[in-house]
Amino acid sequence: MDWFYTFPHMNDDALRNLKKVIDDGFRGFTREWGGTIETFFSPLQHFLISAERFMTQTPWPIIILIIMAIAWFASRSIKIVFGCLITLLLIGYFDMWTDTMRTISMIFVCTVLSIAIGLPLGIAMSRSDRFQRIVNPVLDVMQTMPSFVYLIPVVMLLGIGKVPGLIAVVIYAIPPMIRLTDLGIRLVDKDVLEAADAFGSSGWQKLFKVQLPLALPTIMAGINQTIMMALAMVVVASMIGVQGLGQPVLKAIANQYFTLGIFNGLAIVGIAIIFDRISQAYGKRLQKHQEVAHG
Repeated sequence: MDWFYTFPHMNDDALRNLKKVIDDGFRGFTREWGGTIETFFSPLQHFLISAERFMTQTPWPIIILIIMAIAWFASRSIKIVFGCLITLLLIGYFDMWTDTMRTISMIFVCTVLSIAIGLPLGIAMSRSDRFQRIVNPVLDVMQTMPSFVYLIPVVMLLGIGKVPGLIAVVIYAIPPMIRLTDLGIRLVDKDVLEAADAFGSSGWQKLFKVQLPLALPTIMAGINQTIMMALAMVVVASMIGVQGLGQPVLKAIANQYFTLGIFNGLAIVGIAIIFDRISQAYGKRLQKHQEVAHG
């Protein structure tokens, strides 16, 4: 009755050989193409270094003023602007300013890259049901795969550093951007599209002047979720050399420094709240604008 209690599985030697073949193949691919792939991502490295240099070398009052100006432009809310000011002042007061600026620069580059990749993919999904059926299972895998697993192939290809961490964060954070872009465009009222067709709009005119503007609040929700997931990946990415608030948290875990971990964790929470409130407020402003314009 052993078969009843032990699930039938592949022969141990065959399974070991299968895993060895896959591992050897990936190592061979890494040795052959690793240098080429690293060269391909070098512009991304320069972009990340430039963003980090700007955030860390610009005087802190200017950075605070820039963030407050962005918060005011997006929300038109004194409460949100004041909340950003208090949060940033507390972060600086507890000596976490430099790490916070590094983290913000990483999130900024990840968000720009996610929008640049996710927006066209979401548009393509909205225009083709077949393409949507192909991409959806891939997005399901990307969203359910444990975040630590993303580090393995990236480190084998590119080693330890900022760019591997950036790629891992983007892979983890980009699915909401793609899904919500697709959803927002598909939810555009059919009557509006018929009216655009009646006025002789081309496919590109209908996309850029009708569908994308009306889908913008939903797309903003996708950007919001992408930022939140990128922040959640910061601590994991610190394991492969990404500097910022994640490294002190990782150090606190390894050495059982309770206060260090809590303070830097709260700094990550503070940044997340700032990004969340600003992007949500901007999305609501866009929604109200659409309701006034079309209601």
